[in-house]
Amino acid sequence: MNGVDALAGVLRLRPGQACPHGLTNERPDWAGRLARGRLPAELPGLLASVYSLCGHAQRMCAQMALRAAGAGDVGGDAAAARSLQRETLAEHLRRIGLDWPAALACGRSEASDEALLSLRSCPLLRRPDAGLADTRQWLERHLLGMSATSWLERWEHEPGWWSEWSASTSGWLPRLLREARPLADWPLAAAEPLHVHAGAAPLRQLAASLRTDPGYTRQPRWLDDCAETGCWTRLHEAGSSMPATPWQRLGARVAELVRLALPDAPGRAGGGWLAFGALRVADGEGLAWVEMARGLLVHHAVLDAASGRVAAYRVLAPTEWNFHAEGAVAHALEGLRPAASGRIAALMAAYDPCVRFEVETQLLEEERAHA
Repeated sequence: MNGVDALAGVLRLRPGQACPHGLTNERPDWAGRLARGRLPAELPGLLASVYSLCGHAQRMCAQMALRAAGAGDVGGDAAAARSLQRETLAEHLRRIGLDWPAALACGRSEASDEALLSLRSCPLLRRPDAGLADTRQWLERHLLGMSATSWLERWEHEPGWWSEWSASTSGWLPRLLREARPLADWPLAAAEPLHVHAGAAPLRQLAASLRTDPGYTRQPRWLDDCAETGCWTRLHEAGSSMPATPWQRLGARVAELVRLALPDAPGRAGGGWLAFGALRVADGEGLAWVEMARGLLVHHAVLDAASGRVAAYRVLAPTEWNFHAEGAVAHALEGLRPAASGRIAALMAAYDPCVRFEVETQLLEEERAHA
């Protein structure tokens, strides 16, 4: 294992192996080690740098958890919602433009060149203070090929729209998705959607699990079962059916990209689309949650009553839910083989881990040789 992998961790995939042997998450639990004994003011910036992918969401969640544990402040504001909207929109753009061509283009290098050339002209990625109207116009011209409002309306009301749009629209993104569909459009048994942030009672139950189980952040379960989280499990879509394939999960990311670029519409688009908040669990104990690009992020803070310093700290990230050894991705891997590299890449692009993954083909070949 190289130095980067030792610090960030790696997912090890063993396609064809039964759960829980087909997926190992080696991501270290840095939050608990680094936070203990620190002043609360030091921690948000530190965690944002350690978990640099979606660092803004990490900083925001840490600030809320520590405020709830300390002064008991659990309020959010419009400025925080607007900042989360812009940062999540930017993260979706980066993942679609940088990661998807490499994962979905089946070795066609020009796909990455086309995507990168397009991203370079995106107002939001060039200037963090760019107006969302400018970014929306760029999105319509470079990715959607049509009005963002019309695209979202058809996504919401026409079941076949995702397939129709990708099949008939010109541009690098629809073309990439057309080419990837044979590798991504296959049935996938979903885990339960993670909606633990729907009320105070389940959040208190989650806090109790984090407080009493040292290994909970590595292999979390909810109501004695695995769960999954992503842009298809938002609180505002709690009544919607789960996507049936990796292909549909890719569509959910594009749909959220469009939602976040649109003006505010309560429960549908704009700055109020992503849920976030905090809960004072007890004196000196706070829990906070943020719907970030990859799914639901949770921070849990416990402060020492005498010193005011951090006594315990836990970060529960989307990767640990989605890449649980008995979760949806692990079960999908059971039905694949190492040679199905295109399907594996599409599956991983859909669930989007925040660390590198390896397919351990040599180990599998050795196991078969000795069977």
